[in-house]
Amino acid sequence: MASTKPRYHHGDLREELLRASLQLIETEGLAAVSLRRVAREAGVSPGAPYHHFTDRAALLAALSTRGFELLREELIAARDRATTPLDGLATLADAYARFAREQPSYFRLMFRPELSQPEKHPDTTAAGEATFAVLSEAVAAAVESGDLRAADAQLLAMTWWSLAHGLASLSVDGKLPERAKMLGTTVPELTDRITRLFAELVDSTRSRD
Repeated sequence: MASTKPRYHHGDLREELLRASLQLIETEGLAAVSLRRVAREAGVSPGAPYHHFTDRAALLAALSTRGFELLREELIAARDRATTPLDGLATLADAYARFAREQPSYFRLMFRPELSQPEKHPDTTAAGEATFAVLSEAVAAAVESGDLRAADAQLLAMTWWSLAHGLASLSVDGKLPERAKMLGTTVPELTDRITRLFAELVDSTRSRD
């Protein structure tokens, strides 16, 4: 019989449950996650997870929230390294795609439709909006610097998000690595070239106005 002796430090049960859930997703897939299974992986009693999560959906929503928080940190760090506002947009798209490559389990979970319901998971929704706000702020900075037109700000924010999310999804699904190999380059290099090409196209369009 497996031991139920806790493997976590006092007060860290919630973190241990999240860690065990993510590990299950990485090794066996999302279907393997249940509160009972997570409890067993964490080395606690079957009822212990209910002190922190009402059901499986609440557990997955908390993990999704954590993913958005981690992505937001990555985006802020990337934005702060940029030399110009327009360069910042390219850097953000690259960081977004890199996060998906490095954290595929988080990335796949974060955008599941059943977890994107504000009335059921307000914390997850708020974390997602805070992450998108980093991109919106970067677009606003590019508008203020004269690199982008104010009238196009909202549309461009969605366009940049679509570019970043598309690259991330292609990378996680294995399509971008295939294309990079055909072009004799790496996924990071290809992502960087695509995002910077798009930034140059935006800049050239503005210059013709």
